[in-house]
Amino acid sequence: MSALTLLFFVLGLVLLVVGAELLVKGASRIAARLGISSLVIGLTVVAFGTSAPELAVSVTGTLNGQADLALGNVVGSNIFNVLFILGLAALVAPLIVQRQLVRLDVPIMIGVSALCWLLAWDGVIGRLDGIILALGIVTYTTLLIRMARRQGAAAAAAAETPPPPAGTGLRDNLLVQLLMIGGGLTMLVFGSRWLVDGAVAFAQTLGVSELVISLTIVAAGTSLPELATSVLAAFRGERDIAVGNVVGSNIFNILCVLGFASAIAPDGVAVAPAALSFDIPVMTAVALACLPLFITGGVVSRWEGAVFVLYYVAYTVYLILSAGHHDGLASYGLAMQWVVLPLTALTVLVLLLRDVRRRKAAA
Repeated sequence: MSALTLLFFVLGLVLLVVGAELLVKGASRIAARLGISSLVIGLTVVAFGTSAPELAVSVTGTLNGQADLALGNVVGSNIFNVLFILGLAALVAPLIVQRQLVRLDVPIMIGVSALCWLLAWDGVIGRLDGIILALGIVTYTTLLIRMARRQGAAAAAAAETPPPPAGTGLRDNLLVQLLMIGGGLTMLVFGSRWLVDGAVAFAQTLGVSELVISLTIVAAGTSLPELATSVLAAFRGERDIAVGNVVGSNIFNILCVLGFASAIAPDGVAVAPAALSFDIPVMTAVALACLPLFITGGVVSRWEGAVFVLYYVAYTVYLILSAGHHDGLASYGLAMQWVVLPLTALTVLVLLLRDVRRRKAAA
């Protein structure tokens, strides 16, 4: 890795931190000004903005004939978003989950993940499949906007006192808030790109395959805006933005990023057998794992966040062992399949039963 690449790597990290700070502050102030909940802002403006690197990388990869990069980036980013980002954000501060997430957004995330698996079943996500996915993001965004307007109107009608007047300070100026969001997103895009370029250059010196690079280095790199935004939002108490950013980004990645990449590719996006048999099912299972955790008590606790992070480490170890054709891969896979996953399922079942009993006792 050259000194110039290392310099851009460090500058990218700085831009990510500063950009996330601007984005969270600008988005939260816009939400307060317009009477829109922070959750909706997190699911739309913040989520779509922080997913811009995934869109750029996947579309570029598709146009360059790198289908593994396009698909692996989306799948790997979604796994990283839930297991690592949501887990790390919960470690910073337990995340309170709103009803809308449990009733609408998480089921949609599970549904589009399963749809992606279904569309990839024949070994390619074709142009028609891509158009279907792209139409899905338009429908989802329209639904969120309509819900936000109804909620805002209901809140205004129920208020007994008029809303406080807008502040006159520089930070309360609407144009300044929009510039904060735009500047933050720009910094996140450039910062993540420089980090990804440096990380890929380093990984290629190790002879790692394109699919593994896209599932790990590229996916984690393009998800750094989500990481910086969600962790900083959790630290600052904007927990709706922290959770909404992850869920919204996952929905956006599949419907918009993969949808547009598939729609513009002449032959669609080819699906590698390894991605179809392992990575896409893992992405779907990770999305499904959110529902019981979100239901139990309406909080993602610190210990649940720790479990998510440990699972991401285990997933990454599996990819590394598989890439190197390590002798311990079979034993590791059996241990995950017959020990770790059943214990996790049992723990989730116990939590669900305890939550049902708690609700019955409260009733």
